[in-house]
Amino acid sequence: MANGTVDREARKRQLAQARIIAPVRRELRTASWLSVAAGLVWPLQAALIAWVVSAWVDGAGTPEQTLPAIGAFVVLGVVRAGMERFAGGILFRAADRTIARERETLIQREARNPSAMGSASIAAIAVQKLPLLQPWITRYHVAMTRVAVLPLALAALSFVVSWAAGLILLISGPLIPVFMALVGLAAEDASRRQMREISSMNDMLMERLSAMLDIRILGASARAARDFETRAESLREKIMAVLRVAFLSSTVLELFAALGVAMVAVFVGFSLLGELRFGTWGTPLTLREGLFLLLIAPEFFQPMRDLAAAWHDRAAGFAVVTELDALDAAERVPLVGGGTRTAPLEGELTVDLSGAVAALPGRDIALPDLRLTAGQSLALTGPSGVGKTTALAAIAGLVPLAAGRIAVCGKPLGDATADPWRARLSLVPQQPHFPDETLAHWLDPDGTGRDPWPALESAGAHGVIERLPDGLATRLGETGGGVSGGEARRLMIARAALDDSDLILADEPTADLDAETAGLIIEALCRLQRQGRTLIVATHDPALAEAMDRQTQMIDPAETGA
Repeated sequence: MANGTVDREARKRQLAQARIIAPVRRELRTASWLSVAAGLVWPLQAALIAWVVSAWVDGAGTPEQTLPAIGAFVVLGVVRAGMERFAGGILFRAADRTIARERETLIQREARNPSAMGSASIAAIAVQKLPLLQPWITRYHVAMTRVAVLPLALAALSFVVSWAAGLILLISGPLIPVFMALVGLAAEDASRRQMREISSMNDMLMERLSAMLDIRILGASARAARDFETRAESLREKIMAVLRVAFLSSTVLELFAALGVAMVAVFVGFSLLGELRFGTWGTPLTLREGLFLLLIAPEFFQPMRDLAAAWHDRAAGFAVVTELDALDAAERVPLVGGGTRTAPLEGELTVDLSGAVAALPGRDIALPDLRLTAGQSLALTGPSGVGKTTALAAIAGLVPLAAGRIAVCGKPLGDATADPWRARLSLVPQQPHFPDETLAHWLDPDGTGRDPWPALESAGAHGVIERLPDGLATRLGETGGGVSGGEARRLMIARAALDDSDLILADEPTADLDAETAGLIIEALCRLQRQGRTLIVATHDPALAEAMDRQTQMIDPAETGA
């Protein structure tokens, strides 16, 4: 059992390496060896410093005579900094490219083939978690290469000067990776728990925000606040667990590093005082040699310090990749058609559902049988969660069918007809969304140059534009900041009107609106029907349902025992 678990974990790490590291391995290798080369410059600088100081102390050289050595030290420092900067640029560009690739894959896939994971969790991965891959890419592999080369090189140089100093470094150094690996196992587990808690809290936040009006009406604000407090406390505990592990590993590392440097310092000090007469290769330790040893001893441990910090970055990166892998394997709803622009579907507009069952991740939803022809209107009613929004999505070809059929314009709705069919319809979602562009461009995304004012008047939204300071040049916030909920929905109806769509699908267009504002929305939709548009609305609003030609009640299968 234990061996199987170890094998699975090893396999996960291999897959994570193949996914994140393999595509940028060449850049990582280049940057790593540049960083190693920069690290090997320091012994040269240390030798120059030791020679200059010993020359001043021994009176063997004046400041003017040591000026070339000082200049060489500065030049080597500039070279070292330049190599580190160049290596850093390579690493950060590789990390940015990797994160951009994963984010683009995530967003495109979830837009076309959504999973059951909530939008808040998807947003948490895209915005909060994917950036955690950057330290893993930019620090860990460079640190591994430096640890493999620099400590051995510096220990070898120490042995050349003093076998005792070299022995001190070789004894104290290997203990650090051993303890670091042990602590790293706990760090990875703590990071996974932290990632899960972030997703859970984001889901809760989105759920509470979407139900804020109901929470206030029911007087449940205090309970919602307590729930947030409990979840925030849980997230705090997960974060503190990660920090505790990080501090533990840092403490272990610094302890052994400090002991190693201190032992070298004690050996050098007592050797220079003449108290120790061993540890060198036959001649007493000189001031220049002692200074050189003292300068390179901290650098012997520095790559291990860097690796200890990067070890936690690696653990966080593996936790993120674990979530990405789980999302890759999640059951999905494939988009019907290719999602490309094409010419509208030919034929007289008809919508015919017969025994249709929408296929969602983990469950199927039975859709009502109905038939609609051009110019008619239909209201889908029923309790929340019964599948009204899913029915609209299925009619738009956004959700596949597990059984039955949907025919549009006399043709089966499938991959061959979905894109042309969507060219004949407009969707008015319940939640408004305005991208970062002017209202003029948003109303006419295809740039046809049509006059938007007739469509705005049909939707009763001309007054909304007239009162905005910049009119059609206004850029609203993502959720319609600057206009009310009713005004935002009238703008969406105006966009559908300007698009000349034959069929308009409206999802709860009057939800959460007062009676007067809802009346304006109903009037705008009825005006579009009188102009020849076909309407299908999903609604709880009796007034809107009564304004449609027909109503179809959707029933929860649990209520019928199905």
